[in-house]
Amino acid sequence: MAILHLSIPVRDLDEARAFYVDALGCDLARSRADFVDVWFYGMQLTLQDRPDEAGLQPGGSRHFGVTLTRAEFDAAVARATSAGVTWLVPVSTEDAGRPTEQTKAKLTDPSGNVVELKTYPDIEAALEIPAGRIREVAHD
Repeated sequence: MAILHLSIPVRDLDEARAFYVDALGCDLARSRADFVDVWFYGMQLTLQDRPDEAGLQPGGSRHFGVTLTRAEFDAAVARATSAGVTWLVPVSTEDAGRPTEQTKAKLTDPSGNVVELKTYPDIEAALEIPAGRIREVAHD
């Protein structure tokens, strides 16, 4: 089984752990003095204690994210909103009613890393993926 992995710098491990676990609902995994792993929707996300490298990118052009079902997207947005996150880009829908329709939002973690949440009514059409090519990821 393949597991996608991303490592990002954070300014404070405790603050980052709380954000990803409490505000975004990630499961906590390994925790060491200089890093913490969380499970971000099936991806191993490593939060590295590197305060000198952490910082907001203007406009959120450098970001990572996840594509969710509409129900998962709505639940994630509600959870993050109730946790008091600041939305860099509020929830919006582009290309409504067209095959390329997408609803998305961007927020920043406490270290300035930009996270995008999105959903598509028809992901294969929107991303021009050949039919049947998207693999389902098993979640516990």
